[in-house]
Amino acid sequence: MTGASRGLGAALAETLAATHHVIAVARTTGALEELDDRIQSAGHKATLAPMDITVPDAMAHLCRSVYDRWGGIDLWAHAAVHAPPLSPADHVDAKDFAKTLAVNVTATSVLIPYVSPLLNRPGAQALFFADDHADEKFFGAYAASKQAQIALARAWAAETETLDLSVRVLSPRPMPTAVRARFFPGEDRSVLADPRDEARRLLQGLV
Repeated sequence: MTGASRGLGAALAETLAATHHVIAVARTTGALEELDDRIQSAGHKATLAPMDITVPDAMAHLCRSVYDRWGGIDLWAHAAVHAPPLSPADHVDAKDFAKTLAVNVTATSVLIPYVSPLLNRPGAQALFFADDHADEKFFGAYAASKQAQIALARAWAAETETLDLSVRVLSPRPMPTAVRARFFPGEDRSVLADPRDEARRLLQGLV
């Protein structure tokens, strides 16, 4: 579970922990520990992996460790995302854009071949999460990165149609996450979907 420290990623991790041993990957150690506390209080267990998904060596080491300990995984949910500041297309900051591509696109392109051999169990699944703001003003950098990420996921889905692996792109409803708060800081968050409810809805029938 990448992007497991907050928002939808954390909600997915908590939901999955009821039926799976979750390997929670994120950069923020404190948030991962809080997640672990909630999982333990519900009577379940998780393995914390405070790592940066943009460091290929760290991801390679993690995947090797997972293989050595468990031999494979049933499911990979990729919820890690970086949200750059909104800006006109002709004012996109090069540094922000590079970080956005590194997290949302390049890391995904590295993780797919790393994780693919681990998805070696019957009915294995890989989950990605669309957040399409294409054609919306000021969303150029973020939308470009998410569309590229989802293009990778959909290509992988097409390539594995005849294999015992299901690659799915799911569409969450708007939720009061930190990412959304960066985009819509003044909106009424009370009308947004609870991440825990969304996690249960998205996973219904999948696990």
